[in-house]
Amino acid sequence: MGPRDSLNSSQSLHLLTSCKYVDQLLSEIEGILSASRSKSPFPKYRGDLSPVQIKVIQDYIARIRAQMVHVLKSQAINLPEAPFETRRTIWVNLEFADIALDECRPAVMRGYGELPASLVPELNGLVQEMKGVIRRLSTYLAQDNDLEGRLQRLGRTTGELELLKTLERLISEHGLVEFRPALEIILDRLESTSFQIAVFGRVSSGKSSLLNHILETSVLPVGVNPITAVPTRIVHGPQPGLTVTCAGRAAERVDLARLPEFVSEQFNPGNARHVTRIVAELPARRLRDGVIFVDTPGLGSLATAGAAETMAYLPSCDFGVVLIAAGSTLNQEDLATIQSLYQAAIPACVLLSKIDLLREEDRPKVIDYTTSQIASQLNLKLSVHPVSTDARYSTLVDEWFEREIQPLCDRHQELAQESIRRKIGALQEGVEGALKLRLEMPEKKPEEESKRIEVADVALRRATGKFEEVNTLCLRAADQVRKLGYVAVQRTAAEIVEGWFLKDGSPVDDARSITLRHLSQTAAEGANAIFERLRALAGELSQAVTDAAEALGSAPPPGEEALGSAVKEMPRFDPGPLQIALKKDIFRRLGRGLAKRRLERILIDQIGEPVDEAFHNYGRLLESWIRRTLAELRRQFDARADEYRARLERLNGARGVGALESEGVRQSLDVLSQFRVAEAVPAGRGSR
Repeated sequence: MGPRDSLNSSQSLHLLTSCKYVDQLLSEIEGILSASRSKSPFPKYRGDLSPVQIKVIQDYIARIRAQMVHVLKSQAINLPEAPFETRRTIWVNLEFADIALDECRPAVMRGYGELPASLVPELNGLVQEMKGVIRRLSTYLAQDNDLEGRLQRLGRTTGELELLKTLERLISEHGLVEFRPALEIILDRLESTSFQIAVFGRVSSGKSSLLNHILETSVLPVGVNPITAVPTRIVHGPQPGLTVTCAGRAAERVDLARLPEFVSEQFNPGNARHVTRIVAELPARRLRDGVIFVDTPGLGSLATAGAAETMAYLPSCDFGVVLIAAGSTLNQEDLATIQSLYQAAIPACVLLSKIDLLREEDRPKVIDYTTSQIASQLNLKLSVHPVSTDARYSTLVDEWFEREIQPLCDRHQELAQESIRRKIGALQEGVEGALKLRLEMPEKKPEEESKRIEVADVALRRATGKFEEVNTLCLRAADQVRKLGYVAVQRTAAEIVEGWFLKDGSPVDDARSITLRHLSQTAAEGANAIFERLRALAGELSQAVTDAAEALGSAPPPGEEALGSAVKEMPRFDPGPLQIALKKDIFRRLGRGLAKRRLERILIDQIGEPVDEAFHNYGRLLESWIRRTLAELRRQFDARADEYRARLERLNGARGVGALESEGVRQSLDVLSQFRVAEAVPAGRGSR
């Protein structure tokens, strides 16, 4: 038998190209079939095919493709590899979607005609919400999200692993995307046998000093500067060392003495180095293999990225130590931290740090007050331990550590497993609650309830849209503050001249104090307008979250004070050194108006330049404070609102839930009810 005839190269290329075109058309047909069954609010095709017909069409498509592959192989034509990565292509499409949303901002929409002012916040909110979801999806794509694969790699056969597999499947089946972060945290903890003890607290509460004392080191930087956006993990190691990971770069091993370069605001402002993870190794006697101490960024800090990272890290730890400085009072931020720990099924203890700052007779009162406030506001009976790193009282830290923390370190493996079970139990409760809510919803909600849900949804969107509006107004006000120097000088000259004409006295004694008072008052007027605008925004945000909670029948979230706590620590105006020398004699023959104008010129000559510079610098400080405060407000608002948004979206999309879907939800709940895991730490339980 002679050699088989074959196509030439041009003919082979034509056949391959034609088959690729046919396959492209088949893919479009598959897209049409999928789109006809889609729940898109903008349908392109009517669903006029029955499930049986769709299945037959899909079978024929598969047969056509199989035949094409057979023909190509018979001609020794190799099939090409896919030229595009799925993940990267999705990223590109998300970028285009993000750009398209930018074109829907009010500033752009005005190009199509006059836009009603009442719709600006809602439109801004709509854009911000959708862009936020796109960002979260992009972040999800950037991670290792093969959850089923990760579970398989763990190779566990415990009941917890089976429950996790079930939870992962149900979260995917029912679209409960808000539970994915909690699931991934648990998977990360399963891959590690460590027990993480994290220290939380406001800026300057003494977190780093406490850890330095416990670990008998001075490596953690101590000072008033806010810490950047990365928790510092401290583990046991034979030699001191530091491992730093920055975005887009491999982990780098450096000398431990360089830690301040990466975690202090002074050397790494705003985390400009893009540090994502820091692990410090110490041969400390109080460290155990598998026990990790974590120094978290300060809460309530002007470095709001650090505060956001702290709250994002919080669910990952196994035990929380919350520091409250004795020189300050317990506030909503401290309570919210404790509450968040217990809601994430993480036990905690409370330390009253810097106890040396209190008089001995006042200490029991402050401890009792802190304990009673935690009990009354959170229904938690936690003991409050007084501590100090001052040499005179340092035994308090040692006693607390030996009594409370050392037993945890000795039992860290057992406690790590308990922590994982608590986290799994909390996740199971959350998923069950979401499924029960879906099951309890009627096929058609009463008109009043639908209206209430719609109003709450719009309120959240409008509140989100307020950020951009308030940001613009506040930055404009800060820019006006820079120009207030001349106004302050005018007011100063007016009061001094008025005093001269009303009484006989020397201006030399009072001129400086009058000038400083008017400078401070003028700066305060400009700053207070900004402060009140941001406080009003915090109130609107709190009300929107409260309305959403009520529409969902949930317990009300923390009140306005919790969000309002972000609006604080305004920069102070500093006029700097001023040299003023005035002689009343030169004004004796002048009238009030002329004397005032003459004095203004003299003051401008003497202090005009430093005053202008002081107001310019103050305006710049206010701009930075505005941006940081709004970022903190957004973080706190989103932390409260995201869950409500997801639930409202499900409620709004739940009209007409059929019997088939209801049966599926019931089956899922039945499956979950078969698992029995350790419950999360109950509300009344202490830190032990």
